[in-house]
Amino acid sequence: MNAIELMVAEHVNIRRMLIILRQFSYQLMNNPEMDVSDAPKMIEFVRQYADKHHHGKEEDLLFNRMEEHLGSAAQKLVRHGMLVEHDLGRLHIKLLEESIENFKNGQDEARLDIIGNAIAYTQLLDRHITKEDDMVYQFAWKHFESHMIQTINEETNQFEGNAEKEGIQKYYLNLLNELEKKYIK
Repeated sequence: MNAIELMVAEHVNIRRMLIILRQFSYQLMNNPEMDVSDAPKMIEFVRQYADKHHHGKEEDLLFNRMEEHLGSAAQKLVRHGMLVEHDLGRLHIKLLEESIENFKNGQDEARLDIIGNAIAYTQLLDRHITKEDDMVYQFAWKHFESHMIQTINEETNQFEGNAEKEGIQKYYLNLLNELEKKYIK
């Protein structure tokens, strides 16, 4: 599997979490007394698997090279598109985490913030993934020279190997499966 195929496959897993977050939000909307103790697990998945593991590869191995080697169009696409959306996603997750704490501390109105930030994140990331799969990755692979593709593939394999030694993929995919059983009917 090359770097792009791997990142597209990871997007499938991230979208599975987006469905979980949406279902969690829907259940919270309909049940004011709902236990939100699974929310930190969802946030952990987003921060560790989607952001650190997946976005880490994009930002450190792909996007920086697009900016360096593929001209101003790639620079604008990365800086003013993909990286801005990564940061906006991080903000929604930070605000989601804060609103969950407020809800746990008795602020019933914080349910609005939980639902709002969870849904905003899911919608942002769903559109973001579509752009990456359909445009950004294709643009990069079409315009990179073969030696750059080989370098990115090799570094991605090394990154994945290190993560596998730490059990990152296995742990977060197991967590994803566990949460799907609870929230996806």
